[in-house]
Amino acid sequence: MSGKDFTVIKKLGSGSFSDVYKVSRISDKMEYAMKKVKLAKLSIKERENALNEIRILASVNHKNVIAYKEAFFDENTNELCIIMELADGGDLDGKITQAKTMKSFVKEDKIWHIFRNLVEGLVSLHDQKIVHRDIKCANVFLSSCGGVKLGDLNVSKIAKVGIMQTQTGTPYYCPPEVWNDKPYNSKCDLWSLGCVIYEIAALKPPFLAKNMSELYSKV
Repeated sequence: MSGKDFTVIKKLGSGSFSDVYKVSRISDKMEYAMKKVKLAKLSIKERENALNEIRILASVNHKNVIAYKEAFFDENTNELCIIMELADGGDLDGKITQAKTMKSFVKEDKIWHIFRNLVEGLVSLHDQKIVHRDIKCANVFLSSCGGVKLGDLNVSKIAKVGIMQTQTGTPYYCPPEVWNDKPYNSKCDLWSLGCVIYEIAALKPPFLAKNMSELYSKV
């Protein structure tokens, strides 16, 4: 499989090291999300490790986790291309922005629905020793039929020993042990989930600050 097997329909978003596109597979016209990760500086061994990790994530099969279909390295662009399930309802960050614009809060039954689905998705990951490590509203995807799915596991690690110490994630959602560079485990995802639920209810993160030092103190 290669980039030539897909037609790009439109760009869905961008990050520091990646871009996401809505694509159509030429062979059967099925639509997917394709994430292109810039890996130009990685060695061949590191590229292989990245591919292997994505393939492990592809073994996860749960209604509340975005399905990973395939991954391949595009030699022409030096990018890791990850083919994923397409969520047609956008992400939770967009829903919160919409609520702010309309000056209305998200209904409580909807918050419970999101919370329950995210917990079920997390259980499926943790049961397989996979820690997400970057749960935030922008990584919670919605479908038009009411589905709620955890996605963007690009910083996830297969926690074979249960404890990790690499600082990662998004500052507003990071637990104290990550801020303090201490060992942590799957419980870090529960802290981040709590921050997400707070933000859905209040339309703002639980910890806000003018700089990283102040944010660290608040957390």
